[in-house]
Amino acid sequence: MTREIYLEMTYRHGKPLAGYLYLPRKEGDRVSRSQKAAPGLVVDYGADDRPIGVEITSPSAVSLKTINNLLTTLHVQTLGAEELAPLLAG
Repeated sequence: MTREIYLEMTYRHGKPLAGYLYLPRKEGDRVSRSQKAAPGLVVDYGADDRPIGVEITSPSAVSLKTINNLLTTLHVQTLGAEELAPLLAG
């Protein structure tokens, strides 16, 4: 794996508009398919069916608990509030 988990956010007028939670991935991984996981969350999978990212399409509709529940079902380490602070600030 080449990258750790990290969050990238897009803002509009100072409020979170969308986000992407990058999950551990290998060099060259590309999205092969996407699947809605919960309101405001879409999981992207690589060609080998590993989850490689989570699209946050509606930041106001998700919470730390929602994200961590999803990460648990994907068998990915959960995150603390400080790691998702930009998302939860809106």
